[in-house]
Amino acid sequence: MSHSRLWTKAFIISCSLNFLITFVMYLYFVVISLYAVEKLNATISQAGLASGILIIGALLGRFFIGRWIDTIERKNTLLIGLILNTLALAFYLIQYNTLFLLIIRFLNGIVFGIASTVVATIAAEVIPETRKGEGIGFFSMSTIISTALGPFIGFYMIQNSSYEMIFSLCLTLGFISVLIALFVNGSMLEVNKEKSDEDGFKLSNYIELDVVPIAIIVLIIGFCFSSVLTFINFYAIEKNFVQSASFFFVIYSIAILISRPFTGRLMDLKGANFIMYPGFILFTVGLLLLSAAHNGFTLLLSSFFIGLGFGNLQSCTQAIAIKIVAPHRVGLATSTFFVFLDIGLGFSPYLLGYIIPFLSYSKLYMLIGFIVLISSALYFILHGKKEAAREKATSLHL
Repeated sequence: MSHSRLWTKAFIISCSLNFLITFVMYLYFVVISLYAVEKLNATISQAGLASGILIIGALLGRFFIGRWIDTIERKNTLLIGLILNTLALAFYLIQYNTLFLLIIRFLNGIVFGIASTVVATIAAEVIPETRKGEGIGFFSMSTIISTALGPFIGFYMIQNSSYEMIFSLCLTLGFISVLIALFVNGSMLEVNKEKSDEDGFKLSNYIELDVVPIAIIVLIIGFCFSSVLTFINFYAIEKNFVQSASFFFVIYSIAILISRPFTGRLMDLKGANFIMYPGFILFTVGLLLLSAAHNGFTLLLSSFFIGLGFGNLQSCTQAIAIKIVAPHRVGLATSTFFVFLDIGLGFSPYLLGYIIPFLSYSKLYMLIGFIVLISSALYFILHGKKEAAREKATSLHL
């Protein structure tokens, strides 16, 4: 098998599994907050917590699996994670109270974090070194497609079906993910026997310290994107854009699907900065358009810019995290990347739930837009200038 071959069996399976588990996650992001308010009489802040607490659970799951992922058998860990994830999905069919929902979401988050980290690690390991940017770009497209279809199906089913049907659909997809995982061949995957750190509690055993600078940027942009992911439905209801909002993440994903095949290759050829700086600008433009939306067209136009911005920022930072570490630390680097992303995604809904009543959704998105713009300067300090120096040194040696 050629070392430059990208579309291997292991890579295709990992993309398929990533799509299924993230589809369910993003569908629930737009459904759970409304479900909590309508069926369980939760407050807006509690509804935001119900949406985001899954990510907090995923944070703990990733933190745990990050310690062992580079030295354990991949297939069995993946199967256990997916089976437990499916079991957690079954409990959504029990309608009890807000506290019960929060517990289920939290536990679901832990097993989701474990399963998704193993899937992402498998993908990162089977991508050829010379095609990391392109490979991660294609892998993250499975997330992007689920980002579009999950909320779209969620919006549609809320209006035309019942919550029980939504939960049953997600449970079925959980079973399908387990069946697909059975086709993973353990011989495809190499377990790293080398342990770079001694046993015992040590921060570097749980967090890849070299990845922390770029992971801080991931945390910030994840925090900003979560404001869109969680509250776009409430904003659309307030502005009477519900029909247009159902296509928000479809347009968002189209923007990424159009750009991703080019941006991944450009990153491999010209370096991360060539993608990152335009990404910050496009993400900012999208959020400012969203804050000023007075009709459905502007709302959907904002989603296109947000897709070009955040979508490519996320895949580019993930590729950076993997490329800057030694091969035997790829699993831990992947875990660290998602831990910081989860912190941003998970805490944003709860914290912003307290701010929105005083700020309004429009002003919130304007503020978030400026935060993204400012974070571009932070990126330069933490990683961008190093990237520029590395690219200059490489060009001089050519």
